[in-house]
Amino acid sequence: MANIVFIATSLDGYIADKNNNIDWLHETPNPEGSDMGFSDFMARIDGLVMGRNTFEKVLSFDCDWPYTKPVFVLSRTLSEVPSELTNKVSLVKGDLAQVVAELNAKGFNDLYIDGGVTIQQFLQHDMIDELIITTIPTLLGGGIPLFGDLAEPLKFTYISSQQHLGCLVTNQFKRVR
Repeated sequence: MANIVFIATSLDGYIADKNNNIDWLHETPNPEGSDMGFSDFMARIDGLVMGRNTFEKVLSFDCDWPYTKPVFVLSRTLSEVPSELTNKVSLVKGDLAQVVAELNAKGFNDLYIDGGVTIQQFLQHDMIDELIITTIPTLLGGGIPLFGDLAEPLKFTYISSQQHLGCLVTNQFKRVR
């Protein structure tokens, strides 16, 4: 069982700019349409856990629902999901350890953890097992940071690096326990 982050950041560690925009993620030319390992990653996981803000951001994209795996949205405020997503998205709330234990008990063992606040909360509870971070060589100078305060340092070990499109670098780390 693993809780895994797969995300892109700016060179200065932000996942969205000061206006909560992520357009800068798509500025690098990608003529062959490389997904930079996303499909292989999605094949590894059983479901996604994301925060409400990320869920609402994905809903704002001009495309069909992009996930084929079940999505669990952490929210204290949402009471329902759009009707066309009722078989694809579930709302969950409560203590993170309890939520993850319930998902694991239902067979969702390897979870993709997504969203700035959600990732920070999982890290604060030492519940991230693997980080896969693609760095985009853009300085945003502010915005939504990937990382926040921690009660104590969390140690990770380096697994691998891969270059994409001649300028993006994906680094993979595992939690040392």
